Amino acid sequence: MTAKRQILDSIRGSLGRGALPPSRRAELEEALNHPHAAAVPARGTLPHPEQIALFMAMCVEMSASVDRVASKALVPAAIASYLASQNLPTRLVVAPALQALDWAAAPLLETRFGAALPIDPVSVTPVAAGVAETGTLVLCSGPDSPTTLNFLPDTHIAVIEAGQVVGGYEEVWARLRVDGRLVPRNINMITGPSRTGDIEQTILLGAHGPRRLHVILVDEHGG
Repeated sequence: MTAKRQILDSIRGSLGRGALPPSRRAELEEALNHPHAAAVPARGTLPHPEQIALFMAMCVEMSASVDRVASKALVPAAIASYLASQNLPTRLVVAPALQALDWAAAPLLETRFGAALPIDPVSVTPVAAGVAETGTLVLCSGPDSPTTLNFLPDTHIAVIEAGQVVGGYEEVWARLRVDGRLVPRNINMITGPSRTGDIEQTILLGAHGPRRLHVILVDEHGG
């Protein structure tokens, strides 16, 4: 019996629980012995269409707003529509990774590409992955997506492709390893707008970053 197995058996004993069934014990042993594996909640192992639905629902539950479009070509117009609906500024600082989008299709938007400044009201970024079980966005820093975009503007708009949604956090790391890219200086995991409950236990949005998070999910079948 491994040390990990002994510890888990001791915990189960202290909780008054019986021994695991043999099939469950074998499954857990395999997970414990795998160098990167971990137990994944059932909601993280859903079929991919259900993962996408769960991801969107969890984003909303965490106080983000969500829009879904059929193709990347529709992203600028979706951004313009969202900003208009919220009566927000149309001056954007956009990650260079998204410069190829057809921004001319939304002529009312004033776009600048690069890092964010404290005076920028709205940022637009790509993401590396979306985690369905928690509605979390994973963003990797680099010249094409500076980290300041994630924190300085009051409104953060994140663009994610449906194919980037995964069930759990473990799949994010697995994808990064498969991609073979260098680990970036920063990997930010963002779940909903910035918030704190330190003051009189009252939730305050925008305490340490954007007070609004809007997610635009692009259907991978939309071209």
